Amino acid sequence: MNDLLTERLILHPFTIAEAERVAAGQAGPADNWAPDYPSEGERVGAGMFVKYQTAHPFGGYEIRLREGGTAIGGIGFHGAPDEHGHVSVGYGLSASARGNGYAREALRAIVAAAPGWGVTSLKGDTDHENLPSQRVMEAAGLTFTHEDGELKYYAIELQTPTER
Repeated sequence: MNDLLTERLILHPFTIAEAERVAAGQAGPADNWAPDYPSEGERVGAGMFVKYQTAHPFGGYEIRLREGGTAIGGIGFHGAPDEHGHVSVGYGLSASARGNGYAREALRAIVAAAPGWGVTSLKGDTDHENLPSQRVMEAAGLTFTHEDGELKYYAIELQTPTER
């Protein structure tokens, strides 16, 4: 699978070897990581990709800056879509990369590409107090659907190319 490109980012589909290094937090000689990458969340996400080895496009992606190629975070699906085309997504950035609109830009790229992959709805969730993540999802077109004692949930309905 090819990289997804945005104006400022490269969403690079993880290989198993890349994801193993991120999960272990040990860069290889060719890796170009921000000093605070990977975060604990990125390590967990990469570890899940290694464990389940979900085929792309529904695996994990490393978020890299187009200028310089530095890895700053990750975004990915929590498995393949269900029989109705519904899939969940998660994302995270290194602390040094936050506040620049990178998460919003990465999520918008996934939202734009997902209908071409047969996705009919994209879902995400976040802790109640994580206002930046809530704003990212809203800026990417997801709307608040409900909450429980732990999380707030967001979703967007998508039209696949055959429905347009």
